[in-house]
Parts: sequence; structure tokens; C-alpha cells
Amino acid sequence: MTFDSYSTEGFYDEMFEADGSPRASAVALIERVNSLAEGDLKRRQQTAEKVLLNLGITFNVYGDSAGVEKIFPFDLIPRIVSHQDWLHIESGLQQRIKALNLLIHDLYHEQRIIKDGVIPEFVVSSSKGFLKQCVGLRPPRGVWCHITGTDLVRDGNGVLQVLEDNLRCPSGVSYVLENRQVMKRTFPELFQDSSVIPVDMYPAKLLKLLKNLSDRTDPTVVVLTPGIYNSAYFEHSFLARQMGVELVEGRDLVVQNGYVQMRTTKGFQRVDVIYRRIDDDFLDPTTFRPDSMLGIPGIMEVYRKGNVALANAPGTGVADDKVVYAYIPKVIRYYLGEEAVLPNVPTYVCWEDADREYVLDHIAELVVKAANESGGYGMLIGPHASEAEREAFRKNIRENPRNYIAQPTLQLSRVPTIIGDTFEGRHVDLRPYILYGSDIFVLPGGLTRVALRKGSLVVNSSQGGGSKDSWVLAG
Repeated sequence: MTFDSYSTEGFYDEMFEADGSPRASAVALIERVNSLAEGDLKRRQQTAEKVLLNLGITFNVYGDSAGVEKIFPFDLIPRIVSHQDWLHIESGLQQRIKALNLLIHDLYHEQRIIKDGVIPEFVVSSSKGFLKQCVGLRPPRGVWCHITGTDLVRDGNGVLQVLEDNLRCPSGVSYVLENRQVMKRTFPELFQDSSVIPVDMYPAKLLKLLKNLSDRTDPTVVVLTPGIYNSAYFEHSFLARQMGVELVEGRDLVVQNGYVQMRTTKGFQRVDVIYRRIDDDFLDPTTFRPDSMLGIPGIMEVYRKGNVALANAPGTGVADDKVVYAYIPKVIRYYLGEEAVLPNVPTYVCWEDADREYVLDHIAELVVKAANESGGYGMLIGPHASEAEREAFRKNIRENPRNYIAQPTLQLSRVPTIIGDTFEGRHVDLRPYILYGSDIFVLPGGLTRVALRKGSLVVNSSQGGGSKDSWVLAG
């Protein structure tokens, strides 16, 4: 199996130029793969899949009657990010997360950005992610969004754009770390040919960030999970193990004497920092949803008093709202006085009359998204949808215009992917992970998700997508 017959088919390709010649950053990889003996690459791919199976690297698909857990598909051909591109991405993400943090703080305090007419009050007050219970909160060190996963795409011209921000409980970083280990075990010689920046420092960086949220000398840190049936449970347990901290559920924690205590075999132990992987609504039944069985009654009061730190801070979901996303370039300009380094994908906001009429008339050309859905749900890809599906979305937009945005159907960039006994181009996105502590650290690379179905633009694992190792080359 070689790249000799590979075709870019007119798409922007991450490894090959339009004329079929290799990009400079991919030459070493292409030469190494082309030099392999017949059948060798396929055997290595099969070995990688067995390693993933043995490691138990799985995810859950809610409502899938075929079974609860699935192995996350992995493709052995890495996605390569040049050093120059990475410096651009890193700079843009650091700028964006600064502005997002300032936005969240402002929305829960003075709301200057609303008073100055940059974001309409209606957009914020109607957002499901804006929690009145969080008004006036002051998180430790003034940081709301400690861990962020921002989805990036390249359009048909190769321009990097931000597709969406994930500031509540972003998942997927465990696959980044495990994909790298699998690559090293099954294809070690590739790393001899390329100068790839490592990613294995992430758990140590995350633990340092979490500990710095407490003023105690040796704070107790835990990872709070909803439990084994959550789609990202593998990641919760993986990160707790990598950091050397306890993985707990809500029933393991209790509020006593103004602090959060953890049940242990030796009695109760005070908890100082919680990396929570459960949504705001389920965090505290006395503050949010009273029917929640996952949270800890009274924890928000402990948090308000500064006796426990939460990462991410409650209330960050307001910046996950896809309608709020449409205003982020203005947000960057407002707080930082700068133009966005990484632009948004052009976005139509359906609650605005002119935008809504355009979307209704051109829905066959657009991607329509519900404001608060994720995982590829609540989305219509106009060119690939039936007329009945389009009409259903038109009806939804007319009934609840605030809940929908629309974007052009991008020709996402592609990466060669092993399909049977040959290479075929498949569309990809990239989710880098940003840690916001005393400084802003962006994990080199991130999660490359790949749409394994031919022609598909949906990369989410719940919709049949897989992943690749992401290589950022050193300068």
C-alpha cells in the first residue's frame, strides 16, 4: 500500500498539494510509508486496533441498542501540523480563551458588553447556559474556563477557522494521549524520521493547574464523574489515574461543617479542588436540578465561600451557546482591542429577521445547528438532507428562531486514511486543549477527528467518526 495512486480529488489536503506533490511537512512520513513491505501497514493497523481493544479505549453511544460501549476507531496515518501553522493556532487560541474568560466574568457581574450594545441582552438572558445562580460568583484566581476544547477546521482554501468552543466539560484528551502511545508501539520508526512535539506532559500540567486553585500547601484534588454509564467515563478514570488522584462520584462526597468531605476507609477527608466532569444542572440539587442524583447537596454554598475550587467554574456554558459563538470576534475586539487571529466560520443567527429569511430560503446549501446540542445531534447538513428533513428544520426555525444558527457547508480539509487496502481522503477537524492557569498552555496538536464514511462531513464519534494522532512538528 503506497500513496502513488492517492488523489486529493480537488479538496484541500493536509499532506498533499493540489498537484499531488507532498507538502514539505509530510515528505518524511510519505517516504517511510511508501518504503514498507507489502501488507506491512495493514498489519500494523490491525495491531493498533488490538492494542486499543486491550486498553479498553471505548466510548458510549446513548440509545444504541447494539451495545453500550464501542472501541473508538483509530487510523494509523497521522495528521501533520507544521510548526508555522501551530504557532498561528496557539496564538489564536490563547487570544480567544482570554476573551472568553473576560466575557463570562462580565456576564455574571457588570454586563458591560451588553450595556455597550456589543451583545444583545436577549441573546444572553435566553441562553440555556446562562445560570442566574452563578451571578456574582468569583472563581479562584479569576478564571472561569480552566480546561477548554476548541474545534478548528480548514476550509477549502486551507484557512483555519473556529467551528465551536467547548467550555463546560470538554472531552477527548485521553484519546490524544493514548493515540500517541499506540503510534509509538506500532510504528516507532516514524518518530525517528520526524521531530514531533510530545503530548505526555498534559496530566502533569493539568494537575499543577488544579492544585494552584487552592491556597492550601498540599491540596486534595479529585475527579468527579457521573459514573460508568457516562460516554466519557474511560477518560475520567484515565485522567484520575494519570494524575494520581481519586475518581469519585457524587455519593462519595458530602458537605460537612462548611467543607466538602470525601468518604474513605479511614473516615472523611477534606477535598479542596474538584475537576468536575458533570454538567452544571446536576452539580448541586439544592441550587440547580432538585432531581439530580449525581451531585453533592450544598456544594455551591461551599464554593461561594471559597472553601472548595471547581474546574471548570459553574456557568461557563453560556459561552458554549452557538448563538453567543457568533459574537466572539466582536467580543475579542471589545475586551482585547484586537482582531481575531482565528476567525469564526461565517454564521447566520436565525433570531435576526434578515438572517432567518436567508436561512429559510437557502437551507439546501447550509449547515443548520441547534444552539445547545453537541455530538453531531440537532444538526442538518442541507446538501445531504432530504426535502422532508429540510422542511422539518424550517418549521423548527420558525417556531424557535433563537435556538438555531446556520453556516455555509464547508469543504473541510482531508487527510489520507486507510480504507481497506488503499488510501482515501477523509474529512477532519482538530480539537486542541487549552489549560488556563497562571499562564495559558495549549497542548501541541489535539484530537484529530476523522469522518470515516465516504463524503461525510460529520466527524463525531457518536456519528461514526474516528480519530488520528496529531503531530505538531518542532521548528
